[in-house]
Amino acid sequence: MAVAIAAALASGSAAAATAAVAAPSDKLPVTHVRDLSYGDALFYFYQGESFEALTRLGAYSEWGRVPSHEAEAQLLLGGLYLELGLHNEAGERFEKLLTQDVPLAVRNRAWFYLAKVWYVRGYDQRAEETVRRLAGQLPPVLESERMHLLSNVLMRQGRFAEAAAVLDGWQGPQDWAAFARFNLGAALIRDNQLHAGARYLDAVGMLQTRDPELLALRDRANLTLGIAYLQASEPANAKSVLQRVRLDGSYANRALLGVGWAEAELNDPRAALTPWLELRDRNLRDAAVQEAWLAVPYAFTKLEAPAQAAEYYEAAVLAFAEERTRIEQSIERIRGGGLLDGILEKEAAGGSYGWFWQLKDLPDAPESRYLYEVLASHDFQEGLKNYRDLVYLEQMLARWSSDFDAYRSMIDTRQQAFAERLPRADELLARGSAETLGQQRDAIESRLNAVDAARDVAALGSAEQRDQWARILRAEQALEEAPHDEQTEALRERLRLVKGALYWRLDENYRAAMFGQRRALREVDGLLRETQDSWQRLGRARASVPTNTAEFGLRVDAARQRLEAIQQRLAAAKLRQNQYLAEVAIQALDAQKQRLGTYQVQARFALAAIYDRAAMPAPREAGQSGSAAVDAGPRTVEPAAAAPIEGGAP
Repeated sequence: MAVAIAAALASGSAAAATAAVAAPSDKLPVTHVRDLSYGDALFYFYQGESFEALTRLGAYSEWGRVPSHEAEAQLLLGGLYLELGLHNEAGERFEKLLTQDVPLAVRNRAWFYLAKVWYVRGYDQRAEETVRRLAGQLPPVLESERMHLLSNVLMRQGRFAEAAAVLDGWQGPQDWAAFARFNLGAALIRDNQLHAGARYLDAVGMLQTRDPELLALRDRANLTLGIAYLQASEPANAKSVLQRVRLDGSYANRALLGVGWAEAELNDPRAALTPWLELRDRNLRDAAVQEAWLAVPYAFTKLEAPAQAAEYYEAAVLAFAEERTRIEQSIERIRGGGLLDGILEKEAAGGSYGWFWQLKDLPDAPESRYLYEVLASHDFQEGLKNYRDLVYLEQMLARWSSDFDAYRSMIDTRQQAFAERLPRADELLARGSAETLGQQRDAIESRLNAVDAARDVAALGSAEQRDQWARILRAEQALEEAPHDEQTEALRERLRLVKGALYWRLDENYRAAMFGQRRALREVDGLLRETQDSWQRLGRARASVPTNTAEFGLRVDAARQRLEAIQQRLAAAKLRQNQYLAEVAIQALDAQKQRLGTYQVQARFALAAIYDRAAMPAPREAGQSGSAAVDAGPRTVEPAAAAPIEGGAP
């Protein structure tokens, strides 16, 4: 799968050639994520959200956010584009980046899956060129599939001899060998080499297996060979081959019809009735069953049983009319719209997208029973994938569109907050608080320097100590004016002792206190720097916020307009794709309706011929006009399912 290729490309790159020595030869070297944006994209990739990973990685690459992983990013983008079926974008990147520095096994797998996408998309020439550029051997399973892919590309271009040359003599696993023989036989038959191709188809048609897929292939090979024998006018060979088809398989109806025509070609209408009557009881919407409704009365006519033939022809006319009415009603419902929405209703809920998506369940609608083959066809499936991707993108764009309302709300909130805070900011800027705080800090530092120079130990004491020191100084001043008697001298001595004790304590804590003050001043310096930076940012924001907000608003509005334009284009493309697929379905239903109309006319014509013969006299009954009328009807009823089936890749 292309997911595996993308995962391999995600784990390394061509740019990591220096690590290639230590890496296995079939793997990219392991690298470490060095850019956060690249890791973000890888996170979504490994979560299985390939579209989200693609969107983010593309944006990061354009913005230059993955400088360390540019080559890896481009390779991973190629793998993601390939997974989503965008083969042109994947091819461009692979052409540039899948160089000799990338291990051969990784290059081969990438080119192989790119060739598969081109083949499915109908680019046969590019698919062939890509397959042929693979070097060496792929792993066994992929190598087998490569051979089939190349042969199918050649057959689709009408180069059957080259396809046979590619497959002839090739040996592979049992299941792939069976598909190879089938494709080779189909190619030879389409190249008008019936008996050469019959040898290969006959081998597949007698395959002994219990595998459901190989059983279906065996039935398909027998049907293809049997119809080829019928077209080559070899009814005996056709009968023996068609009888090998299982009665409960998907090819049983066409095989039963073919067996009946083989018996009819062998002039045994009674034997032809056995498979045709069995087929007639099956679902009328099948083309082979519709033809059986005419083949049965045709056989009774050949057996000269006009009453039974007329009865079956009348039943066919009524059944065809009722079926045509139901088809017309289905066509009207499809024209009313809703066909694709009904088909994708369950799938869209899961957010499915990508080239490897397949439709699994059909809607429970009346028209679905007529469209099995159309819905399973390659063209319709590819168109349905495109429509499904358009639906997914429409949902994604709708989600993004709703995000713009949040962006606009954020911008409006920012403008409102700015308007509310602007007066306060202007007041602060006009007040010059930052300068005032700086001046106050300088004054504090000057005062602290003066204290340090004078070693004013009391200035750095606690509040209580400073109060005590001030009281001591006042007491000293008062004692200086007091008389010098014995009592006063005693007071002066006691005051001197108290002052000395307090001074000793203040001096002891002075250095620690000075260090604490200096440290607090440094902290104030840091806070002031932050304040000044905030003040400067405030000033710049005062001038830039209105401009930035307006710019953001313009960018959001421009992006919204681009998104709305894309949504309009997407809606138009979705409508065109819906109309195209609806027209494909209507054309298929209309073809069924026209076929039923033709069968109905043939049944009426044959019924009228029977009535004419019954009303004619015996001599006239043996005349040539009645016989011609009866024989003319069934001869126009060809085995509609008897065309060779093109072999396809499993």
